[in-house]
Amino acid sequence: MTSAPSPDALRCIRADSREPQGYRAALGERRASLLLTDPPYCLLTRRRKGGDLRDPRAHKKIDQNPIVRFETVRDYRVFSEAWMSRALAHLTPDAPLIIWTNLLGKEPIISAAKGLGYTHLRGEFTWGKRTTDKNANEQTLRVYEVALVIARTPEPVLSPGDLPTVWAVVGGYDDDGEATRWGGHPHHKPFSVVEPLVRTYSRPGETVLDPFAGSGSLPSAALRLGRHPACLEIEPEWAERVTHRLRETAAALAQPPSAR
Repeated sequence: MTSAPSPDALRCIRADSREPQGYRAALGERRASLLLTDPPYCLLTRRRKGGDLRDPRAHKKIDQNPIVRFETVRDYRVFSEAWMSRALAHLTPDAPLIIWTNLLGKEPIISAAKGLGYTHLRGEFTWGKRTTDKNANEQTLRVYEVALVIARTPEPVLSPGDLPTVWAVVGGYDDDGEATRWGGHPHHKPFSVVEPLVRTYSRPGETVLDPFAGSGSLPSAALRLGRHPACLEIEPEWAERVTHRLRETAAALAQPPSAR
């Protein structure tokens, strides 16, 4: 383990996750003990029957920037193989992969990971998002995305005295108010959703790698839990926001509990 980074030392590297330079800038000679990331989802290009592009529905969050779309599932598999082959070279041998995806992206990601030696899907961590319902006495949970937990080895067998592995969580998109505060990124994850993953698959002082930082939900959660975040983001505006978020988080953590 190493000491906590100073706020000024924290930054999100503006880089393409399919290129090697960003990883070297983010990690140096270190290797990450966990890959925890939220890459672009397997969303296909919207076309009419004749092949023309459909008009984007600007009022829909799923069609706003920085959403990325792909022509086919095969194209998404190629994309997954490209970034994964770079990222996995910077992990420790026993580091697990936790990759958020929508339901269509599960097969391409699992296939790409298997081709790179990560042959065991340990499970799917499910986020049930609370949604409104006409019946005031009920809440509806919507499952749109899951986190795939993939490793080189099978899930360890728990003894009767071990704590259980968490495989599901319920929460709203912005339960902690951080999404609105940091730009409303469509892939935002509240801390309560990310916390079980960071706690289960890494330890304080270890490095957590996120090649798709987005609004910084994942690296910020890692930092709050005493891990060292290393992250990349291709969009310059978002990379700058993540840097500010990490430095603000680190500064807050450096204050005595009574001052937070």
